Amino acid sequence: MNREYTRNELLLNVSGVSLSLGEGKDRRLILRDVNAEVRNVVRPGLQQGQVVGFLGPSGIGKTQLFKIIAGFQPADEGSVKIGLDQQDTEAGKIGVVDQHYRVLSHRTVVGNLILAGTQAGLSKSEATDKAQAYLEQFDLGNQKNIYPGRLSGGQRQRLAILQQVMLGHQIICMDEPFSGLDVNQVHKVAKLVSSLTSNDEFLTIIVVTHDIGAAIEVSDTLWLMGQERNPEKPEEFLPGARIVAQSDLIEEGLAWDSDIRQHPKFLELEALVAGKFKDLTRVT
Repeated sequence: MNREYTRNELLLNVSGVSLSLGEGKDRRLILRDVNAEVRNVVRPGLQQGQVVGFLGPSGIGKTQLFKIIAGFQPADEGSVKIGLDQQDTEAGKIGVVDQHYRVLSHRTVVGNLILAGTQAGLSKSEATDKAQAYLEQFDLGNQKNIYPGRLSGGQRQRLAILQQVMLGHQIICMDEPFSGLDVNQVHKVAKLVSSLTSNDEFLTIIVVTHDIGAAIEVSDTLWLMGQERNPEKPEEFLPGARIVAQSDLIEEGLAWDSDIRQHPKFLELEALVAGKFKDLTRVT
């Protein structure tokens, strides 16, 4: 496999983000000076989108950072810039696929996608053609005329993801997309994400998950979030979580590999990240 690549244009920039929640004496620092970026991965002769696996212990603040990136929650300090023109993020500019796979129950599968396409500025004819092509590519062609309530969980998830793509979002945040899935189903989600990113050079998918193995399988980059130990008192943690480590899975030889779980480095990295979890927070 040709792994030649460069990281070029800045597509997402999280800079100096801090957030406190609560009132009075109960107010506490959740996020402290969070910094991260995603750049366009360019592979000669190929289209290659970007996938970030976003990991961290429960209760550490991943959801709050997710909301800030998506424009649902203002930060106390710092900024989130998105796209080639680095505009401020705001609700509606970033696609969000939550664990409930929110789609319109009163519209058919294809109707959901056509509506999303027309909302993104396509003509009805263009939206219909594009929707039909996506449904065939992602094994939903036979379900196009049924209503979402009759879909399986995996099918509904695929529909929710395609809906966000049809809306024209270049950045899509997925919240716990592997929850309740077995290894074979996780592999199907990984293939879906890989197929989508190979259709669009600038598509960036951020996968927020507790599933370390699934995150490694689907991603080209890992963000690991947690609290840092106080250098003056190592037995204590500093308040507020940050992205404390980033792994380039392309450099590790673990990106773009459909048989990644058979790779010895996969098990090594999975164990290494799991070991770090317990040292990233005092939250239990």
